[in-house]
Amino acid sequence: MTAQIHFILNDRTVCTSQSPGSTVLDYLRSLERLTGTKEGCREGGCGACTVLLGELQGGNLVYKSVLSCLLPLGEISGKHLVTIEGLNQQKLSPVQQAIADFGATQCGFCTPGIVMSLTGYLLANETEVSDEGVKNALSGNLCRCTGYASLKRVGSFLVKLFGNRTKLTIADLIAQKIIPEYFQDVRSRLSQLAPTTLENGKATPDFVIAGGTDIYVEQDDVIPDSQVTLLNQTSVAEMKGISSYDNQIHIGALTTFAEFATHPEIIKLIPDIQTYVQRIASWQIRNRATLGGNIVAASPLADGSIMLLALESQLVLDYGVQNRILPMTDFFQGYKETAKKSGEILTEIVIPLPSALTKFNFEKISKRQYLDCAVVNSAIKIRCEGDVIREIAVSMGGVSAIPLLLKETSAYFLGKRITSKTIQGVLPFLQQEISTISDVHGSEEYKRLLARQVLIAHFTKLFPEFLQVRDVYATN
Repeated sequence: MTAQIHFILNDRTVCTSQSPGSTVLDYLRSLERLTGTKEGCREGGCGACTVLLGELQGGNLVYKSVLSCLLPLGEISGKHLVTIEGLNQQKLSPVQQAIADFGATQCGFCTPGIVMSLTGYLLANETEVSDEGVKNALSGNLCRCTGYASLKRVGSFLVKLFGNRTKLTIADLIAQKIIPEYFQDVRSRLSQLAPTTLENGKATPDFVIAGGTDIYVEQDDVIPDSQVTLLNQTSVAEMKGISSYDNQIHIGALTTFAEFATHPEIIKLIPDIQTYVQRIASWQIRNRATLGGNIVAASPLADGSIMLLALESQLVLDYGVQNRILPMTDFFQGYKETAKKSGEILTEIVIPLPSALTKFNFEKISKRQYLDCAVVNSAIKIRCEGDVIREIAVSMGGVSAIPLLLKETSAYFLGKRITSKTIQGVLPFLQQEISTISDVHGSEEYKRLLARQVLIAHFTKLFPEFLQVRDVYATN
């Protein structure tokens, strides 16, 4: 059966039989000849190919900024795809005009992606437009020749223009000429789209794709000609959303990092989660990258896996009508090797709710402060009575072939007071438990030093009343 993918492209209803695994970027540039969407790094790092993707969620039309170079064509089924050409009006929009007025473009190659990100921020924003929000929206857009001071001035202008509104509706944005008038009919048009049919081929597909932000970087040249299963199109209900019951938080494996970081239950569990995720990836990547994909990819540096390990999570693996529950510590078996059997799908992540006195911290050392993979990362979940440690779980990445829960290191802390002597005493256990190697991220010696540093940072950050940085280094 040939794929028939129905969607709205800017103001046109489209049906295509192109491979569901081909990228939206290639479809736009090669077939639609919409070349305003630029091809840059093809790795999700430059933002030049940013587009907007709108979909119906509970009757509401929700837009996200995403990267078309990492977006499977089959993913846009039943959705509204907006390119820079789809924002064209008789005059420049306020976003476009501000970029021109403040000199925020020179060669112009990155400018379409920047326009899309800023417009997407105004479309998606649930709270008051702010300088910090603008910076976050542009976090995935590189501009090599203009510089960022002019872009910050554009952002300040938009904040002055829209900062007194707590929620900008599509009607508001049409009235302000941010988006064209055809946007007002998109919701009803999406509800009337013909259903999409995807190819029925092999019983076992060549690729099973969730967010696609990792696999397309590695397999972009192979996937378009392969049989794919797009989990977002075929998933069961348990694979999406976050809920709390039976003293557990249940997280669908297709939950994106953006959804994870903004959910009230997760903010309650990890109060600084929004700060942490900004270190992990850009806004466009977080809108697509899934927690399940981060786990199954089994990178020893995976930020999401390191957090979830420290939270002592369990994984639900589904094989048809059967499923099994596996402690996350048993899932990783070797470098990029997991306990997932052929045909199994990770459907859910289950976190036991900790007591109200439990604290959490995440540390990440990378060559760049933002938008870079870790050299060493670490998370800690800890509960104390006064300065005595009663419960603790420490995880660390970049120090082993797998994301590692430091069982011996954690066990050492139990019942001990938070002092420089305790920190000094645990360091031999830490160094014994990790097994670093020299690679492109850093030397073995450097990673061992960083492992020591992030462990110290957990305690000096969470318990400054008991331990200061100077106390540790006075004895070490």
